[in-house]
Amino acid sequence: MKKRLAAVFLSLIVVLSLAACGERGKEDVVSSLQEKVEKMGGYKAEAKLTIKTGTEPQTYDVEIIHKKPMYYKVSLKNAAKGQSQIILRNDEGVFVLTPALNKSFKFQSDWPNNSSQAYLYESLVKDIVVDKEAKFTSSDSGYVFETKTNYHNNSQLPLQEIVLTKQELAPVGVKLMDNDKNPLVEVMFTKMQFTDEIDKGAFDVKKNMTTAKGEVPTISTNEADELEEMEFTQLPKGAGFKDTTEVNAKNGKRIIKTYDGEKSFTFMQEKSVQSEVSAPVQKSGEPVYLGYTVGALAPKMISWSYNGIDYTIASEDLTPEELVELASSMEKKVMK
Repeated sequence: MKKRLAAVFLSLIVVLSLAACGERGKEDVVSSLQEKVEKMGGYKAEAKLTIKTGTEPQTYDVEIIHKKPMYYKVSLKNAAKGQSQIILRNDEGVFVLTPALNKSFKFQSDWPNNSSQAYLYESLVKDIVVDKEAKFTSSDSGYVFETKTNYHNNSQLPLQEIVLTKQELAPVGVKLMDNDKNPLVEVMFTKMQFTDEIDKGAFDVKKNMTTAKGEVPTISTNEADELEEMEFTQLPKGAGFKDTTEVNAKNGKRIIKTYDGEKSFTFMQEKSVQSEVSAPVQKSGEPVYLGYTVGALAPKMISWSYNGIDYTIASEDLTPEELVELASSMEKKVMK
């Protein structure tokens, strides 16, 4: 009996010691995260985004500004590629800006609320709260959650690991993983400032385009990459290459590749044309991040621009998820 009481007493000492040291349980941390998102007015963040799905990893600088309730700016830059895009949400809608081409598209979209967003704090918190089976651990580096993701159009990233600081519950890093827990996408935060003092002008389309064009050289017709042969690292099951044709286009030639089978589709590429229109062009569909650029997903079609080249995949057979996964897997063909 004395031994049993001693064991109980020892357990109580351990629990009290952990509480005294500030250790918190999963429910307490989740509750604090919900309270923080409810009370915060906004934030400014900077991060490094690394994509590991291709032959070589690609790294992007990400700048995020959020003002409640629904103002967003996400700037994505790849210095090595000269690639720069900005996603904005304001009172007028959702916009995708490509400053190097002087192009801006407007979407009537529910972005970013329609899926997980690894670089948005409130999206990470939402994924933690929604997943009742989320795993939780506390380490020297912070609080670690492993949760399910909510990517409607990408089944390749079902899991994520989120690390938060213990003091501010600010994001440290996020790993998006496949079913085998291999990290395919990593977001490492280098700055996180919670603040209520964010001017709505930060989300103005014209202002952002003007500023960004001063930072990124405009791509002219002659400076755009040649139409290098591209390939997909993975084809949908039931699709096979059929043939390639070339036709004249406004800005040179257009390459058209057809794939037949149960999952047939057409893949087109041509040099981008720099826009002479300053006003945003209405675009149907939803903006989707492909890992290296932002595309537009419409019914039976997905289109995007990268390094001065316009790409389109059209199909009556592919699902929206298959269109996104196919576009995400595109890379320059390696000569053997």
